[in-house]
Amino acid sequence: MTSTFGVSPQSLPDDGTSSQRRVTLIGSTGSIGTQGLDVIAHAPERFGVAALAGGANLGLLAEQAVATGAEAVGAASGTEEDLRSAIAAAAERAGVPTPTPTLFTGPTAAASIAGWEGADVVLNGITGSIGLEPTLAALRAGHILALANKESLIVGGALVKNAAAPGQLVPVDSEHSALAQALAGGTHAEVARLIVTASGGPFRGRSRAELAEVTPAQALAHPTWDMGKVVTTNSATLVNKALEVIEAHLLFDIPLERIIPVVHPQSVVHSMVEFVDGSTLAQASPPDMRLPIALGIGWPHRVPGATAPCDWTQAATWTFEPLDEEAFPAVRLAKAASAASDTHMAVFNAANEEAVEAFHDGRIGFLQIVDTVAAVVEDYEPAHVLAEVMDRSGELTVEAVLAAEDWARQAARARWTGGAA
Repeated sequence: MTSTFGVSPQSLPDDGTSSQRRVTLIGSTGSIGTQGLDVIAHAPERFGVAALAGGANLGLLAEQAVATGAEAVGAASGTEEDLRSAIAAAAERAGVPTPTPTLFTGPTAAASIAGWEGADVVLNGITGSIGLEPTLAALRAGHILALANKESLIVGGALVKNAAAPGQLVPVDSEHSALAQALAGGTHAEVARLIVTASGGPFRGRSRAELAEVTPAQALAHPTWDMGKVVTTNSATLVNKALEVIEAHLLFDIPLERIIPVVHPQSVVHSMVEFVDGSTLAQASPPDMRLPIALGIGWPHRVPGATAPCDWTQAATWTFEPLDEEAFPAVRLAKAASAASDTHMAVFNAANEEAVEAFHDGRIGFLQIVDTVAAVVEDYEPAHVLAEVMDRSGELTVEAVLAAEDWARQAARARWTGGAA
């Protein structure tokens, strides 16, 4: 079917095993990055590492550089000398010669690594809108982009879609990977609805009043997935599901009113596509991110043994229930924000990132996370914020996205500090 994602199978003459794909990992020391390296290590005939970009954990990044032989390594923190010393120490511990990759450090390191010419595929696994520049750099370099950093597409919107050539974007979020697989069952015109499943997080079934006393520790106790602080908290508020609904809209060109979130606590059915004839196709597998990562970097070919399948010899029950929008209004708010302007979702996401940090710092309560997002989005006036940075042609620019984010962060902070936005 015609779509805005993926590589056409006709463009690849074999089953993907005739040549090794070189993969760059952005966020290599995080959850997605470490699982991506595990996928690569278990399929050396299919994949090799071209380059790595990590965050503050220089020790782990250096170990990854030594183990993979990456040609280029970038770190968001520290200096080149710090990174070089960490790599030398890791090589000494491993008892191997010290490698000499090209090094990048500082706030532009991830974008530099994303554009590294030695890659075939870039796996962007950074959390947050800081992934926008690496996403754009990978697309501009002509690499296939396996996108786990949903925020870059959501805040970049048309900016990212316009930068992507046909077939250059491949989803890695489990829900969007599931949709991509199920969409192969029909044409775009035959799609009635996209059904995006949600685990419901740790507070499924609680009323809004019952959420008032939720603690940070409780919010991080996800029943199914092992993720970082921001994504896990977003799953507890269902902001993560709100972002995924917008991502599905942007990836697959389906109107927002035809994208429906459904709570599925078992997290085995990762999403579904409903077709106009009443048929629904679902993708099911145990909750393990190595499957969508493997499919993302190997698209459109599958990687044998990427994860264990469902055990169909054992009795199991799957349940589905509607989303409680009174207790969890984030999806409704995100749909309205997405429809409002090209930069409203940048405001939504930035306000949420600030509110999540404030919640974990003890400055606001759990309910105030989404309440803050709603208030900041409501107060946002693009014409006032973006007058000097919008492109004269009216096209969205990186500067406009950054200006909207900066305004939103200040506006969010002002709500609990008493300052002015």
